[in-house]
Amino acid sequence: MKSREYEPKNIAGKLAKTFLHNPLTPLLGIFILIIGYISLEITPREEDPQIAISGGTIIVAMPGSTPKEIENVIVKPLERKIKEIKGVENIYGVATENVGIVNVMFYIGEDKEKSNLKLYDKVMQNMDELPKGAMQPLVMPFDIDIDIPILTIAFYLKENSKLDMVDLTKRVDDIRERLSRVENVAKSELKGKAKEQYNIEVDLNRLSGYNISMGQVSKALESLLTNVPSIKNRTKDGKLVVFGIKNALESKKDIENLIIAQYGGSPIYLKDIATVTKGRDIQNHKSAEITFRGKNGEFTKQNEQITLTLSKLRGSNAVVIANDVLSILESLKDELQKDGIGYIVTRNYGDRANEAVNSLVMNLIVSIVIIFLLLVATLGFRESLIVTFLVPAILSATLFVAYLSGQTINRITLFALILSMGILVDAAIIVIENIHRHMHMHDSKDKDMDEIVVEATDEIGSPTNIATLAIILTMVPMAFVGQMMGEFMKPIPQNVPVTILASLILAYIFAPYLSRRLLRKPEVKGSNKKEVLSEGV
Repeated sequence: MKSREYEPKNIAGKLAKTFLHNPLTPLLGIFILIIGYISLEITPREEDPQIAISGGTIIVAMPGSTPKEIENVIVKPLERKIKEIKGVENIYGVATENVGIVNVMFYIGEDKEKSNLKLYDKVMQNMDELPKGAMQPLVMPFDIDIDIPILTIAFYLKENSKLDMVDLTKRVDDIRERLSRVENVAKSELKGKAKEQYNIEVDLNRLSGYNISMGQVSKALESLLTNVPSIKNRTKDGKLVVFGIKNALESKKDIENLIIAQYGGSPIYLKDIATVTKGRDIQNHKSAEITFRGKNGEFTKQNEQITLTLSKLRGSNAVVIANDVLSILESLKDELQKDGIGYIVTRNYGDRANEAVNSLVMNLIVSIVIIFLLLVATLGFRESLIVTFLVPAILSATLFVAYLSGQTINRITLFALILSMGILVDAAIIVIENIHRHMHMHDSKDKDMDEIVVEATDEIGSPTNIATLAIILTMVPMAFVGQMMGEFMKPIPQNVPVTILASLILAYIFAPYLSRRLLRKPEVKGSNKKEVLSEGV
C-alpha cells in the first residue's frame, strides 16, 4: 500500500511544498544573489550614520547698547518666546556689546526642516516686541549634514615654484569651483587662504612732521574704494545709460600717488608718509604647514599650505564622490606640476567607508567558511553546502531591503549584519537537521524523499516561528530609544529583524529544495529486510 501525499499544516511545510518542484525556485535563488550584489555596490557608503540634528542661532544687533541692556531687552525675551516651540531641548543666550545671540537646540530626531521653520516663524511673529533701535534678527539654522568634510586636500608650493601664497590661493580657488560641480558635493571651503591686498605701513614720525592725522589718511583711502555708477535717463529704445569709472586701485603706484593733504602749498603723497607693499591680508593671517617624511625617515621639510575641504549631501555615496573628485585632481596633476604646486589628500572619508565595507565582506566570507567547516563535522558535507548557500542569500535580501528603505552602508549597519550572523543560520540548521533526522528514521524507507522533506520542514514550523518572533521582539525596543544613542543605533532594529525574518523564509524555501536534490536516504543493508506498509491516513 502506497502512502498518501503528506499535507502540511504549517506555513513552513506549505512553503516547502510550493517551491519543492517549482522551476522558478533556482531562478529565485540566483535573482536574490544578484540583487544583493547590486545593492552592495550601489548603496551609499559612509563611515558613520548621519544623524538628524536640528537647531539654529538667532543674532540681533542693537548698536550702542551694553551687554546688560542686550540681556534684558533682547536675549531674555527671545528665550521666553523660543521656549514655546515644541521640541526645543536647550536654549543658550549670550549678551555682548551691541549684539545678542541665542543658540537653540532641538531634540535629536526632530525633523530638521520643520524645526527650522518653527524657529524662524516664532522669531518673525514677535518682531514687534524687539526694542526700538534693534536691527532685523538674523536666523541661522545649523546644517550638520554638510559641515563635516569627506575630503580634505592640502595644496602647497614646491621649492621650484615661482608663485606666492596669493597666487596659490587663486589657483586653488579655481580648482575649488571645478570640484564643487561634482554631483552631490554640498559644501567647499578654503582654510588658510591668502587674500591679495595692498598693505600700507604708516611712518608715525613723518605723519607728525607733516601735521597729518590717521583720520585724514583713512578718509583719503576710502575715497578710492568708492565705485558707484551714475544712472542717467532712458534712451528712446527704453535702455538705461550708466556712467562709471574704472577701478582706481590697479597698482602699487596708484596708491603711493594718492594725495593725502597739502603742506606749505605742496601736495603730500601717501608715499611720503608710508610704505606701500603688495601682498596678502596680514591682519587676518592664519597659516598651517605641511611636513614631509624624508628618505631617511626624518621629517625635514615644511611648506605653508592651503586646505580645501569638501562635504557631501545627506544620503549620498561618499566613496563615489571621493573617487570623482580625486579623478579630476589626477587630470590636473601635470598642470599643477608645471606651476610647482603639489597636493596631499589628508582625509578621505570615502576611502575609510569603502575599507569598512570591504572588511565586512571579507569577514562574512570567513564566517561562511567557518560555518561550512563546523557543519561538515556535525551534519555532513552536503548538508553544510545547503546552509552555506543560504547565508549569502539571506544577507543579499537584507541589503536589498536596506537599499529600498533609503539606508546607507556604515559602521552601524555593518555591526547589525555581524550581530545577526550567529542568528541567521539557526532556521536553516534546524530545517536541515530535522530533514537529516527524518531520513534516518526506521520508517524512512517507506516514504519518498518529497514526503520526508515536506513533513520534516512542517514539523519544526511552529516552534521555529515562535523562536524567531521572540528574537525579533527583543530588537523592537531598541527602535524606541531616543536622543543621540537612539539615532546612532537605529540601523540595528532596522536590519536585524529583517535579517532574521529573511533567514526564516529562505530556510523554508531553499533548504527543502536543496535537500531534495543533494541529500540521499541511507540504504538498508542485510537479507532480513522486511517491507513495511505505511498506515493509511
